[in-house]
Amino acid sequence: MNLRMYNMLPEMNIGLIGHVDHGKTTLTSALSGKWTDTHSEELKRGITIKLGYADISIYKDGNSFSTKEKNSKGTKNKLIRKISLIDAPGHETLMAVMMSGAAIMNGAILMVAANEECPQPQTVEHLTVLKILGIKNIIVVQNKIDLVEEKQALKNYDQIQKFVKKTLGFEVPIIPISAQRNVNIDILLEAIQNFFPTPKKLEKNELNFTVARSFDINKPGYKIEDMTGGILGGTIKSGKIKVGQEVLISPGIKSENKGEVKWTPIKTKITNIVCGKKMIKEKGPGGSIAIETELDPSQSKTDSLVGNIVTDVNKPPKTFSKLDLKVKLFQNVLGSKEIIKIKPIQNKEILVITSGTATTWGVSNMSKKGYSINLKKDIAAEKGNIVSISRKFGSRWHLIGYGEIL
Repeated sequence: MNLRMYNMLPEMNIGLIGHVDHGKTTLTSALSGKWTDTHSEELKRGITIKLGYADISIYKDGNSFSTKEKNSKGTKNKLIRKISLIDAPGHETLMAVMMSGAAIMNGAILMVAANEECPQPQTVEHLTVLKILGIKNIIVVQNKIDLVEEKQALKNYDQIQKFVKKTLGFEVPIIPISAQRNVNIDILLEAIQNFFPTPKKLEKNELNFTVARSFDINKPGYKIEDMTGGILGGTIKSGKIKVGQEVLISPGIKSENKGEVKWTPIKTKITNIVCGKKMIKEKGPGGSIAIETELDPSQSKTDSLVGNIVTDVNKPPKTFSKLDLKVKLFQNVLGSKEIIKIKPIQNKEILVITSGTATTWGVSNMSKKGYSINLKKDIAAEKGNIVSISRKFGSRWHLIGYGEIL
């Protein structure tokens, strides 16, 4: 194995999306050997709640693809690619988490269970989110084929074809598998290699690191000198990040003075970078990484910095406390088993807005341009960006449309 292969790092993010309990986490485990549901509530409820991450290596042995370094004869396989997987939750109450994960996906695998009718409510929502965000690199995995007879599998396959074509307007590969029994995993890997091209590198552009998770990994009782600074997880969309580099985190942290709320960007320094289970000195675009900083760990705990953008100190992103939007509403509510017509947005209506990995709520105001949304929390974005809009129906928030930032 040459030096380039040995030093290969993940260069793209592939999301695993779909309805709850259709096998996303099981497939992630089959591909990576890692069970991504590690949060205590996830283990208790048996569903993904937060975004899960795992890196995989794709090897080739002749014409066969696998994730194993050696074949059955003990000979080393050829390493051809490394990618990062993002395991997104499928439960209807966690759509905002899924949408924030979709913001850092370069491609997606839509999981559809063969033993259920297609489409299920969140199957519709998830594929629609990909369409809104312009993600066209999509593979559909028809999972759990071991649980149904051939006739049912073929009927389900036909349902998938019709649903995808109607939603996207074009066909995508559909691969029958059993993630639980490792059936056709090699075919899926081959499809990933053939249908998911590595995105064009934008290393020479300005730094844009999108924060999808943030942590405090210190345990009670640690001495101050042994503590680790705040950890940020996410992906570099453009530019390059290096150990020792000073960066700016925007919109930053919230402060309040005499009832006036202000968001202040944070300056910090990168102390470590982890990618593909390796400690590295620098990283360009693509793949999931974690960066250790000099932040007070209390500032990054419990995903408090999710939605922020990390940039060069002298290149802060545009931030918004109010969005002027050109809005497109769907005809009916997505993700609901009953047909609910979507009414126009009302003045002073409370809505949930997802922009990139940032999710906040805002209050609508009618404007000459269309709709103006006063946000509870500032977001970092650019004019022309697409944001998703959700409305509350009963006790659930459902996607009702999207808007272009004017």
